[in-house]
Amino acid sequence: MQSFIHVPSNSHFPIQNLPFGIFSTQNLSPRVGVAIGEQILDLTVIAILFEKYVPELKNPSNVFSQPSLNSFMSLGKPIWQATRRFLQNILSHDNPELRDNEELRQKAFVAQQLANLHLPAQIGDYTDFYASKEHAINVGTMFRGKDNALMQNWVYLPVGYHGRSSSIVVSGTDIVRPCGQILLDKNQPPIFGPSVKLDFELEMAFFIGSGNKLGVRIPIDQANDHIFGLVLMNDWSARDIQAWEYVPLGPFLGKNFGTTISPWVVTLDALDPFLVNGPIQNPAPLSYLKDNVPSAYDIHLEVKMKPNNSDSFKTLTKSNLKYMYWSLKQQLAHHTINGCNTRPGDLCGTGTISGPTENSRGSLLEITWNGQNEVDGIKRKFIEDGDEIVLTGYCQGEGYLVGFEQEKSKFFTKQASKQVNFNTLKILRHKTENDLNWIIKNVFSTSFYLVYFASSLLSNRSLVFNK
Repeated sequence: MQSFIHVPSNSHFPIQNLPFGIFSTQNLSPRVGVAIGEQILDLTVIAILFEKYVPELKNPSNVFSQPSLNSFMSLGKPIWQATRRFLQNILSHDNPELRDNEELRQKAFVAQQLANLHLPAQIGDYTDFYASKEHAINVGTMFRGKDNALMQNWVYLPVGYHGRSSSIVVSGTDIVRPCGQILLDKNQPPIFGPSVKLDFELEMAFFIGSGNKLGVRIPIDQANDHIFGLVLMNDWSARDIQAWEYVPLGPFLGKNFGTTISPWVVTLDALDPFLVNGPIQNPAPLSYLKDNVPSAYDIHLEVKMKPNNSDSFKTLTKSNLKYMYWSLKQQLAHHTINGCNTRPGDLCGTGTISGPTENSRGSLLEITWNGQNEVDGIKRKFIEDGDEIVLTGYCQGEGYLVGFEQEKSKFFTKQASKQVNFNTLKILRHKTENDLNWIIKNVFSTSFYLVYFASSLLSNRSLVFNK
């Protein structure tokens, strides 16, 4: 299958993909588009063709002029599929209707480099799972020991928590370094300050299309009817803040300061050719989680970092969605087994996707083993100001790629709105007055911390955390 639109051989957006997203141009407001090669097809411009060829899609002009995909996603799988079939047909190299209509083509296509991309949906609720067994074992071993790496419930259900939808941002949005309480010494009170253990998490996420009513479960064999598509996701984590706060209710400030997703939503229909069997599940799942068909996706994933003092990217990890223990269908079936309702635009993250080797670990927490080691080739244990993190994901077809392009962000430190009273750092001052090496060895691995705290010790004044 080929399109009359030129698609570079390394493009993630051939006619076999056609992901949906929200874009805007200089003089026009955000609206629905589809990526093809290096172009965006503006669906509002060809709405009249939908009226002709997809009559089951009512009022396409209104649906595609919305600043989010929520309206379209709410229409259900038959409409999604009919829309995608029509788009593949109208973009085909042997279909003259759009190909030979120069006036319509000039209006309908926008170069991606001239467009602004936005969050694809208005996200009402956000759930993040913990579905990678390798990741769970790595983290459990790190903090509880090898013999108690997995909690008893982990192999029986997809563990998840309710996240913060308001701080989900689209790729390219800078992330501010968070502040919070950090425990330096278990025998002393915590201090307040910026996190020095900022981390990425290599994840994917799926958007709910048509939801379910309160009290009505989604059976596992119907789960894919409710999943619109997937995006890349980076659930930024402040490990030092998280470590102090998570007992007993789980993550809070260590997670809710920012989550980044890629702008293009790749539909399950585009991913169907890449379905494979997932990991063997032992013990066997309970009946509502049993799935007898291939439900994992062979999606190659990669994370790169460009340090703030470098012009080149360093590969941090390579993993694959197929390693994930609990499938997307199992996650959604479990999410609704108690009657919880979902709505169009709700987002569900997979959790960190780690593989079976050291080179496939999905976070710096695992790669550096909680800061014990530095990343090979760069002096990094965690993310520093100005570092750029890029996530990439794609499926390898026969002569084509189906992918998600890139998801990228930078970190920076923003001046705190309030000063931190020096008395809150009395434990730190007590240690540093006698042993500056204690700071260097155990706490502050980044240079800006040394500047802040050293200057404050000399002046005996309140601290202002600034870049």
